[in-house]
Amino acid sequence: MLSSDFNIYENHARSIRTIITRAMLLEQLNVLPEIEAHAELLKCCGATRWVMQMLAKRPFSDTETLQQLADEIWAGMIESDWLEAFAAHPRIGGSQLPEVAKDTALWTSKEQSGMQSAEECLKTKMAEKNAGYEQRFGFIYIVCASGKSAPELLDMLTRRLYSDRDTELSTAAGEQLKITHLRLDKLINGTARSGSFQ
Repeated sequence: MLSSDFNIYENHARSIRTIITRAMLLEQLNVLPEIEAHAELLKCCGATRWVMQMLAKRPFSDTETLQQLADEIWAGMIESDWLEAFAAHPRIGGSQLPEVAKDTALWTSKEQSGMQSAEECLKTKMAEKNAGYEQRFGFIYIVCASGKSAPELLDMLTRRLYSDRDTELSTAAGEQLKITHLRLDKLINGTARSGSFQ
């Protein structure tokens, strides 16, 4: 067998193993007792009604269906659900996790890694803008922070301060959905390493 052929074969085999592993881990989520599955999904989105409706859709046939259901159910949520989900996040750049988010500390740390390495003057500006945002809109600044630098996060916050409340609420709900998708992926792909379902 030629080296290039072997590499193609190895890549294909690796893809198959990944698919099989994901399916097995998804099956574990499918068979978890409801109280445990509730806790796992709540890490992905802090809206209780969203979690309950997701649980009602088990078993999930594949990860694509899981993510599609996340979209569909989130689209049916109302302001009180969105605000409940927002409240399950720490402030961007903040060090204190809400009590309901204590089980997501590792995820949050990685998601906000861009802020952790920021200079103190930028962190101070972020804290000031966070306070202004909360005073203006009545909820914390929600953004899918993964892969974004501290200056990017501050710039996004500054621009969003000029939105009206309805527009900003819709924007924040969209950012929450991005976070939910990322965390569902972490939940399914990360269970073998974390042992969550052991």
